[in-house]
Amino acid sequence: MSRYRGPRLRVIRRLGELPGLTRKSARRAYPPGQHGQNRKKRSEYAIRLEEKQKLRLNYGVTEKQLLRYVRKARRATGSTGQTLLQILEMRLDNTVFRLGMAPTIPGARQLVNHGHVTVNGRVVDIASYQCRAGEMIGVRDNDKSRRMVESNLENPGLANVPNHLEFDKSNLTGKVNGTIDREWVALKINELLVVEYYSRQA
Repeated sequence: MSRYRGPRLRVIRRLGELPGLTRKSARRAYPPGQHGQNRKKRSEYAIRLEEKQKLRLNYGVTEKQLLRYVRKARRATGSTGQTLLQILEMRLDNTVFRLGMAPTIPGARQLVNHGHVTVNGRVVDIASYQCRAGEMIGVRDNDKSRRMVESNLENPGLANVPNHLEFDKSNLTGKVNGTIDREWVALKINELLVVEYYSRQA
């Protein structure tokens, strides 16, 4: 399944708030479609599927990528669900978004893909790059790149920079200090249901 490129507000109405996908909010509180206002009781499978879709659409990853991240999280020590969230949060596109350099994760991915972002002074154009503690995230040294990021900083997607990052607005540089704590993850999700979904798929 490829990356979602359809109407974002339709997804928000169905799954709830996804801070990484869009800054807009839906005017209608009920899900889209002819029967959106009188939905039947959802099965356990449907609930797990929705949580998985929230994670996939918020972080803008494909089904194949998410499955690979789940397998990686299983091999690590500690809580699989929490490790999965940490892996997704440490992606370069998400880190650029959380620093406020882009209004959404798709916007951050575009900045990265177009070569406007540097890691430790070198241009990195791979959105899935895993940031590590001690790395410096910056803006490419040209006027176009700086103007784009400065414009985005006027209206950042989220108000607060999480505790594992720090950002110097004057130099447009951020530093990764470690991995994110669970309470700083902006997405409201039950990650254990996502792990359950994939364990039943195996």
